[in-house]
Amino acid sequence: MEISPKLTPPVCKILDYGKFKFEQQKKANAARKKQKVVEIKEIKMRPNIDIHDYNVKMKKVFEFIEGGDKVKLTIRFRGREMAHLELGSKILDRVTEDVKEVAKVESRAKMEGRQLMMVIAGK
Repeated sequence: MEISPKLTPPVCKILDYGKFKFEQQKKANAARKKQKVVEIKEIKMRPNIDIHDYNVKMKKVFEFIEGGDKVKLTIRFRGREMAHLELGSKILDRVTEDVKEVAKVESRAKMEGRQLMMVIAGK
């Protein structure tokens, strides 16, 4: 096996190929164990959410972001609430303001059926 090919003459080493493959596999497994799988956690709200309920949900959002996960915020409209979509966008704007130090908006608020969705991720 070639150790450093750029030197003159190149440095080589004789070794057992099976042992070499085993060491490479061990390194790959150790690297895979250390990496974190990013999950998307979902927080559901309603357009007329109360202050305390909002604070509880935001505490959970900060927890998820600290854990390295992305957070999908969903505001669900029912019945006549569809006439007041601006309430939902105000809530998502408030969330954006509250988390701007620790997270960034990955996808802006968009309507999908009767739900207004936004995804935020840690910085």
